[in-house]
Amino acid sequence: MASKLKIFLLLSAISLIPTLAIWIPFFFRLESVWGIPLPRNGMETIVANYDGPLYLLVSKTLYNPDLVGKFSFLLPSEYYAAHFPLYPLLIKLFSFVFGSPYSMLFVTTASSVLAIYFFHTFIREFVDKKNALWMSLVFSMFPARWLIVRSVGSAEPLFLAMIIASVYFFKKKSYMFAGLFGLLAQLTKSPGILLFIAYILAAFIPDFKKMATITKQKMFEGKDLKKYLGISLIPVGLLLVFLLYKVQFDDFFAYFNSGDNIHLFFPPFQIFNYSASWVGTFWLEEIIFVYLFGLIGLSNLIKKGENVLAWVVGVFFASILFVSHRDLIRYSLPIVPILFIAFEDTINKKEFKIIFLILIIPIYLFSLAYISQNVMPVSDWTPLL
Repeated sequence: MASKLKIFLLLSAISLIPTLAIWIPFFFRLESVWGIPLPRNGMETIVANYDGPLYLLVSKTLYNPDLVGKFSFLLPSEYYAAHFPLYPLLIKLFSFVFGSPYSMLFVTTASSVLAIYFFHTFIREFVDKKNALWMSLVFSMFPARWLIVRSVGSAEPLFLAMIIASVYFFKKKSYMFAGLFGLLAQLTKSPGILLFIAYILAAFIPDFKKMATITKQKMFEGKDLKKYLGISLIPVGLLLVFLLYKVQFDDFFAYFNSGDNIHLFFPPFQIFNYSASWVGTFWLEEIIFVYLFGLIGLSNLIKKGENVLAWVVGVFFASILFVSHRDLIRYSLPIVPILFIAFEDTINKKEFKIIFLILIIPIYLFSLAYISQNVMPVSDWTPLL
């Protein structure tokens, strides 16, 4: 028990120290860091980062259209249906202790600790204790977009924590726990349903390489379907969200009527349409590297014989091919923990450790610059406090 507590405290420090390092320049209202100018609004800059204020609004109103109208964001009430309820409900739960803005940051940082703890537990199935700690340290800061969402009001840390735990238990054939954590992931963000699709494929197509040749008869041959009932909790979670929307918006499908919030377009690779509303630039070459590392990672998992992990990465990766949004890396975050397994041979090399120590500086500077500019204008904070 003492050793487990020691590991948890160490992982908590690994999670919290990078976030505190991000907060410090804003907390002390520094004019600049390494020549990068920073706003002088203190922690308001952190709290106001997208989509934090929108989640605060949901936590205050619980989607009630009559209450939504009292806020100054000038967005239709249905817009908030794109922001699933678990994260704002947790904000509301702890707001009685911290107040809403700092409750949001508490839930984000606590979820981040859970994400890194679950990641360490998961990665221990593939590497030894020493390398598991090292990889947890790397995961706490890489990619930089992950460090950013762990340091502002964001549902991603909670979402990733639940996904990692769910995949861990599915790999252990504990399908009920996989379903329970999958349910929580689904209540956090809409892509949670992709986890259910990946599990169905992993369960009934035992060999990723043979998916093109398997017949329906072979898919169900010798399968005890009852043991997979636990994962049905994931679509139940989606149903619960839609029922909530039916009550609050009088629209079961309010999520699909939330405006310009669903960024899936056909055919794939529409992200290179620089005129798209959520792209707006032709500086997109790094997107090709996102695809490259995703595909190499998927290939590595298939070679390693990690069928379940390959299906999870494959399903999520296939979905991002249809995403037309400049912030593609954020949409790719659910596959990042699993890609660490795909690249674990590289990550644990001495050369990578030296390289990563150098990369900490640009990761930190990019995070400061991004957070300083990704601020939602809030004219009146009073209703959000």
